[in-house]
Amino acid sequence: LFRMLFRKLTKDVYRYLQKCVETHKEFNLSLAVKHNTITNGLKYSLATGNWGDQKKSMSAKAGVSQVLNRYTYASTLSHLRRCNTPLGREGKIAKPRQLHNTHWGMVCPAETPEGQACGLVKNLSLMSCISVGSLSAPVIEFLEEWGLESLEENAHSSTPCTKVFVNGVWMGVHRDPTNLVSTLKKLRRKDDISPEASVVRDIRERELRLYTDAGRVCRPLFIVENQQLLMQKRHIEYFLRAKEERAAEERAKENDTYDPDGPPRFDYQWENLIKDGVIELLDAEEEETVMICMTPEDLENSRLQ
Repeated sequence: LFRMLFRKLTKDVYRYLQKCVETHKEFNLSLAVKHNTITNGLKYSLATGNWGDQKKSMSAKAGVSQVLNRYTYASTLSHLRRCNTPLGREGKIAKPRQLHNTHWGMVCPAETPEGQACGLVKNLSLMSCISVGSLSAPVIEFLEEWGLESLEENAHSSTPCTKVFVNGVWMGVHRDPTNLVSTLKKLRRKDDISPEASVVRDIRERELRLYTDAGRVCRPLFIVENQQLLMQKRHIEYFLRAKEERAAEERAKENDTYDPDGPPRFDYQWENLIKDGVIELLDAEEEETVMICMTPEDLENSRLQ
């Protein structure tokens, strides 16, 4: 869009320059460069959603930008978490409108519009989030320290090895994948590598796939070790304490008794739970390699067996 508007600006300058040469007038830079061309073009596209030239509105892409819904706070959140399937609304195809099994926990099964767009416009679940992406260098560095063998060294080896991929790139092979996976998960829970990183071990294909890229939908799950939840009562107490201190601070600010140089406020939030290794973010691919309990009752029953 900017390229097109800039081209239009240069054409206008060229035309003005030609006119000046033909009429033997002095060239005036402020008249030649119409500074409103780019501004108005961007404003028009963002306001209407027609991505392209105003004069060629028939060939412009429609609905690229939308006005953010501000009816209520909930409607704003819903609008920000909307997913659109780029398919024609006219077709009566049922398959793309249905929820796939891997959407469990990632996409809301209830929130979708009526009519033609039903099932094609989906919304993310309340707790799911999209990975921002992080550098793969720390993960590769760790793998090299932990016995990753390069492909050249292992070309003629007869021992079965597990292939290691980082963001789809084959980095090498490893002889002890079980130990490697458990170490990687420990590092992720300690916040040494990004909590959004995904560790997928495919035993059948003898592959270990690591992902640190952006755009994966992740959902949070409580970590269970030895059939015991790692979430303790103390974590809930931390939340309550942080909430009380936040409320006390707000009251003090309202009454003008707040002291900014006083002791720092105790703060415990969602990020702290992830850093403490109580909650883990899993994407759809890693979900298939772990055992997930559906309800707390299932966990109780598994303890009794």
